[in-house]
Amino acid sequence: MVSAANTASDPYKKIEEVTVELLNIIAAHRDSYPETEAAYFDRLDQLLAAHVDFGFIARNVMGSYGRSSSPKQRALFARTFRDGLVETYGRGLIGYENQKIVLLPTEPLVKGQRKVTVKQEIRSADNVYPLEYTLFRSKKTGEWMVVNVVINGINLGKTFRNQFMQSAQRSGGNIDKVISGWLTSAE
Repeated sequence: MVSAANTASDPYKKIEEVTVELLNIIAAHRDSYPETEAAYFDRLDQLLAAHVDFGFIARNVMGSYGRSSSPKQRALFARTFRDGLVETYGRGLIGYENQKIVLLPTEPLVKGQRKVTVKQEIRSADNVYPLEYTLFRSKKTGEWMVVNVVINGINLGKTFRNQFMQSAQRSGGNIDKVISGWLTSAE
């Protein structure tokens, strides 16, 4: 289990430890997947919920529509977004084998720094895929939380935001329709 004491003040250590735990979850479910898909998604959700600021990400994905939506709509979208992301991420990761995930050299943190990018690479025999995690330090808790991921040059925050905006435009600004259709469009 990832230790909060070890990761609260060190975002680099946090990403390393979360990566190790993520790989352990994948290994524990790989042979029994898809029969244990629900348990696998539950474990991923528990891990990610502790280290990813889904509320912040969902608000950013909603963009200007988030400001005009109700608190209930924002909360529902955050949950829908989280569920969809965990399932999509989980399905994509279950085939992970024989690659190595390497933390790239880090920069020392500056006192009071609230944002940092942590870089990793997924290395296989044939390819290297860069990963970048953007983390913000919470003013309330001091905890570093993931707020965006860039995989192989694809900024997931921007991609999801563009998808939300396009869906909102197609639905004539009907946020409820966008939210209800989010899971089916993410799969």
